[in-house]
Amino acid sequence: MELVLTRIDSRLIHGQVATSWVKATKPEAIFAVNDDVAEDKIRKSLLLQVAPEGVKSFVIPVEKAIAVYKNPKYDKTKVMLLVTCPADVVRLIEGGVDIKTVNVGGMTFKEGDKLISKAVAINKQDLEAFNKLRSMGVELDMRQLVTSAKEDINSKLDSISFD
Repeated sequence: MELVLTRIDSRLIHGQVATSWVKATKPEAIFAVNDDVAEDKIRKSLLLQVAPEGVKSFVIPVEKAIAVYKNPKYDKTKVMLLVTCPADVVRLIEGGVDIKTVNVGGMTFKEGDKLISKAVAINKQDLEAFNKLRSMGVELDMRQLVTSAKEDINSKLDSISFD
């Protein structure tokens, strides 16, 4: 499997992803990967409805994404991986998915989170997962739009504390 983009976006598939990111990366398939969303029939159905035409789209749990990645049948398939949080990226990598760069696009603010950009809010578990990704050598590319300049996420992660 050829990963054309791995993106953290709590909304998974939405207009921006379905248009500009798909146009820029030209995937054959989109995998929206999250255990809870894969079990939520309504959210899964809504995500598949907004998926772009001509691109196969799936909402699957992390373990299934790992299994599909390892299946030689899909070796040449160009895939956009979308996840809701950095912990799922860690799980994918630990499961054998070769991810070198992650686009951090949008993480919705919830109570107790800290904003590190106008579109990215993290909690303590997210910070731990981001730090683990950095220790694994994964490049973190923080930008909402494909045309946006990359923001320096590392200095923001280094300056945040949840003590």
